[in-house]
Amino acid sequence: MTEHDRHTPAPSRAPGRLRLGLARGSAPWLLPAFALVVVAFVVPGLLLLAIPAGALALAMVWFFRDPERTAADAGFACAADGVVQFIDAQPDGRTRVAVFMNPLNVHVNRAPLEGAVTGIEHRPGGFRPAFDKDSERNERVIWTFKTEIGEVTVVQIAGAMVRRIVPYLAEGQKVEKGQRIGLIRFGSRVDVYLPAGVAPAVEVGQQVRAGETRLDRG
Repeated sequence: MTEHDRHTPAPSRAPGRLRLGLARGSAPWLLPAFALVVVAFVVPGLLLLAIPAGALALAMVWFFRDPERTAADAGFACAADGVVQFIDAQPDGRTRVAVFMNPLNVHVNRAPLEGAVTGIEHRPGGFRPAFDKDSERNERVIWTFKTEIGEVTVVQIAGAMVRRIVPYLAEGQKVEKGQRIGLIRFGSRVDVYLPAGVAPAVEVGQQVRAGETRLDRG
């Protein structure tokens, strides 16, 4: 698989398509896990592997779950599930809100506002743990959205474990607030840059939910 293939956005999901509650892009991990369960039951002498194989398959299902969410009624919707790791002011007047996702969190990320995708930039880099200060140099995908209040940036940052970001949208597509934009496999971080003059409503250490928690003050 080429680097281009790894980061080419998948086509958007057709309206009304039945959802099975699992993230798009999870098949390369789910299928081998369930295949191992089948092998453990079928191949003589491997039955003892059935329990750990089954536990692994269930863990994969839990990690790649993709529950439905109702978008926040007003303001910015959080882009990721997890814990607010830090909030810092940027030189250009924006405020960065960084959310750390541990392996138990939902790893499907969502758009903070309605608008259009005007940029998707993949930047290669290292793979430090996402909670580490050096993760500023990590592999990432930078999303730029044109919204009614101006340009909004969301950054998906890969963690140390698997190093894979799967975009769901393409440049030029319209997006609804709370719509799925992509998946980060395993531990990772998502930063939302609030425009100048927009104050955050969340605090460091707060648990947040993608699409549902409001990031800004009304």
